[in-house]
Amino acid sequence: MQRRTFLASAAATGAAVALNPSLSMAQASNPLTAKWTGPYGGVPAFDKVKVADFKPALEAAMAKNLAEIDAITNNKAAPTFETVIAPLEDTGRLLNDVGTFYGIWGSTMSSPEFQAIEEEMDPKLSAHSDKITQNAALFARIEAVYNSPAKAKLTPEQQRVLWIYYRNFVRAGAKLSPEAKARVAAINTELAGLFTKFSQNLLADENTWIELSDADLAGLPEGLKAAAASNAAARKLPGKFIVVNTRSSVDPFLTESPVRAAREKVWRAFVNRGDNGGATDNNAIIAKILKLRVERAKLLGYKTHAHWRLETAMAKTPENAMALMEAVWTPAIAQVALDVADMQAIIDKENGGFKLEPWDYRFYAEKVRKAKYDLDMNEVKPYLQLDKLREGMFWASGQLYGFEYKKIEGLPVYHEDVTVYEVTRAGKHVGLWYFDPYARPGKRSGAWMNNYRTQERFKGEVTTIVSNNSNFIKGKPGEPVLISWDDATTLFHEFGHAIHGLNANATYPSVSGTSVARDYVEFPSQLNEHWLPTPQVLNQFALHATTGKPIPQALVDKIEAAGQFGQGFGTTEYLASALIDMKLHLAGDVDIDPDAFEREELAKLKMPKEIVMRHRTPQFGHVFSSDGYSAGYYSYLWADTLTADVAEAFEEAPGKFYDKPTAKRLYETIMSKGNTVDPVDQFKAFRGRDVKIGALMRKRGFPVPPGA
Repeated sequence: MQRRTFLASAAATGAAVALNPSLSMAQASNPLTAKWTGPYGGVPAFDKVKVADFKPALEAAMAKNLAEIDAITNNKAAPTFETVIAPLEDTGRLLNDVGTFYGIWGSTMSSPEFQAIEEEMDPKLSAHSDKITQNAALFARIEAVYNSPAKAKLTPEQQRVLWIYYRNFVRAGAKLSPEAKARVAAINTELAGLFTKFSQNLLADENTWIELSDADLAGLPEGLKAAAASNAAARKLPGKFIVVNTRSSVDPFLTESPVRAAREKVWRAFVNRGDNGGATDNNAIIAKILKLRVERAKLLGYKTHAHWRLETAMAKTPENAMALMEAVWTPAIAQVALDVADMQAIIDKENGGFKLEPWDYRFYAEKVRKAKYDLDMNEVKPYLQLDKLREGMFWASGQLYGFEYKKIEGLPVYHEDVTVYEVTRAGKHVGLWYFDPYARPGKRSGAWMNNYRTQERFKGEVTTIVSNNSNFIKGKPGEPVLISWDDATTLFHEFGHAIHGLNANATYPSVSGTSVARDYVEFPSQLNEHWLPTPQVLNQFALHATTGKPIPQALVDKIEAAGQFGQGFGTTEYLASALIDMKLHLAGDVDIDPDAFEREELAKLKMPKEIVMRHRTPQFGHVFSSDGYSAGYYSYLWADTLTADVAEAFEEAPGKFYDKPTAKRLYETIMSKGNTVDPVDQFKAFRGRDVKIGALMRKRGFPVPPGA
């Protein structure tokens, strides 16, 4: 999943007021508003950040942004691309820079002091955005440019930038009555506060842990015991063993622990995040968010929030997204039934005396994998060293895109765990990649990518700064960090977002890099997962942590043979979340009890009782910490349809995944284009046709529908 700092240009922010002179004084003395200096076109001064500086910095940046908008609306020159749209591309740069710091602290360095600032400033930032998108004078000038015959003389990229501005303003309510505009703005402000509270509640629950007794530790692999001890030591609990209530800590425990009662204890704590009835319970917040979203959608002229959100996606309509999900759901749960039967057979053979439950699934799935494919993932893990896999990602991207990476010392970082690399191509600087790999208190769970700075040529060459963020458990000093195959896949996935940003080649920042439709942006990242299992990567970088020897070919063959194993589980747990997300946002203007809705709709879907949603509603940060993936979690499946189709193009090529002509075509038609070209046309330019679902079904081992 990629996470962007908020855009501060007029495409996303607010109306015009005069710049407050006192804020200019604050700006001059506040390190967060200082111009980025140093090498590589300037870098963020992370070493100078103080939490107390955030509020005045944001206020100064918003005021400057609004003054920039004033300059555009007060310009007496006739509205043209050069007098309206080009200046809009240059607005909000300070707010975007401050937003980079603000986003990083919110997701990786959170504290009670910072959270208090979020609660105050997030609604103000939302109101600021509405001031611009509801600025009648500004929209009149944008509309005049959009309707001008001179539009035909613009370059294709300029025409797309203009269209995006016009579309975004209309979708935000620029054509509404003053009364409707005011209500939309009030809704947005209230939602911003609810998103913040949801996120803080979830972070609070993820900062809890489950203490393990001696009985709970029985049979646990030494690596996980060491991680549990390390987690405890980091929280000043010497001599204790804990599982932190995050996916990166819980999933390995559920996979490896032979103690069923311990698995259940850990599983229940994890699946009930945000759903414990106390101060951090998110159900009431979700109900309110859903009501506000549907009210806003109706004010904007849409049937539901889902219809509003998908209008600008590749899917275009919720019905199209639902059709894809339903086509995959039936074979997915059918495969789960087969897999559950295999697991139950093992339980019965061992005289377990119980029926498989969700906390048993991962543990017994590994037993089935061993029985069917003679593949024990514990044999694989010693070859999956985090540092080596990072080098493997670098190498593969070098083969495809010509990138080279060099670790940089001395640049400011916000935490000692962060490392920085310069990225070059043919000796020319391309950008910087920041890597923040380890879990810690105050950092939200999961893995994501951020844009710190987007490539552009609008006012000189501006190079990319991106980051990848993970939650691996740091080992003892000097010891390699070993990760699971699933985590290695996620590592390559998030790096796919980063190289999408690093490959950007646009003139205007608003259409550069990963600024594309939500159900398209996950496609380059999912595609990058395919380079992990290639023999070229495994033979060079999957090296045993003790012996240094490469992973045996026999083990690689087993991994390949078992490639479709677990697709029923993975598809079902993901699709359950995606379907519930869409159904919640198609329900319309009704009062929703999130827990009851989840139970009832899953029952209608015939959800296998042995699996839970990957993200239950009260902890669904994708959907309720912002509007970002709301009615859009289906995007991963939509994008994977594109991914599977493009992957088959590589598989059909003479050089397979390292075929130079195919990689060149991928760069020229997709990876460098950002949002300068419609995503549908990007895919057609690469594949020579529209996408087909057949490759997706083949990839997952599901029956291929006729004609697909």
